[in-house]
Amino acid sequence: MTRLGPVSPTPEPSTDATEIRSLAVLPARREDVELHTADGLTLVGELALPLDRPPAATLVTLHPLPTAGGYMDSHVLRKAAWRLPALADLAVLRFNTRGTSSPRGTSDGAFDGGVGERFDVAAAIELAEFRDLPRRWLVGWSFGTELALMHGRDPGVEGAILLSPPLHRATDADLDAWDAFGKPLVVLVPELDDYLRPEEARRRFARVRRAEVIGVDGAKHLWVGESAVRRVLDEIVAHVLPERGTPLPTTCDGPAVQATDDDETR
Repeated sequence: MTRLGPVSPTPEPSTDATEIRSLAVLPARREDVELHTADGLTLVGELALPLDRPPAATLVTLHPLPTAGGYMDSHVLRKAAWRLPALADLAVLRFNTRGTSSPRGTSDGAFDGGVGERFDVAAAIELAEFRDLPRRWLVGWSFGTELALMHGRDPGVEGAILLSPPLHRATDADLDAWDAFGKPLVVLVPELDDYLRPEEARRRFARVRRAEVIGVDGAKHLWVGESAVRRVLDEIVAHVLPERGTPLPTTCDGPAVQATDDDETR
């Protein structure tokens, strides 16, 4: 079941170009949604869609570790939802995994260390399928990469993009299973990551034949700073919709709505 929420305000047309800054929220249709898991939980989320046309592809996002402050509003995922429907015609689904809270609300259940969260991943993919959203890609960040690797091997998924994968819970067996799954993995690894850096990531992911490991110079695990965010969003679009071309625009027509806060620490 989907609950319609408020549509984001649309700026008045203007001939002036506005720089897309950190807090810029570009026009889109934004709906509050509920996801229903096979084990009986209701999860809260948001679906952002292009304002006046159907999406060309879909991102099903999986947030960082909730016990360390991760949630559906973790800044890279929120900025993907703020920008990519307008800049790249992408649908962006964000949601709180079990027991996780955000201003959108609190999902049922309790954190289960990545085990029970398999039902959360399945419910998100199911919602995207039910809404007939096209070309579905998983985008996981940190803990979310583990959920993608362990639980994201669904025939309705075209591939996965992993941001700062720690490979703590996901094992070589999960990597071997993804290799057998045969779908592409795009692995963005910060040069200065706290857990897994590019050289080691290339060694670990070598067992996945369709994995592409991209080291990002100067970046850290949390992708702090506008240049890091833009690099992530450019890489997402370049792999999900290569026909669109990157880098993405850094300006938009008319004024952009500005959000009120931007916590880049989670």
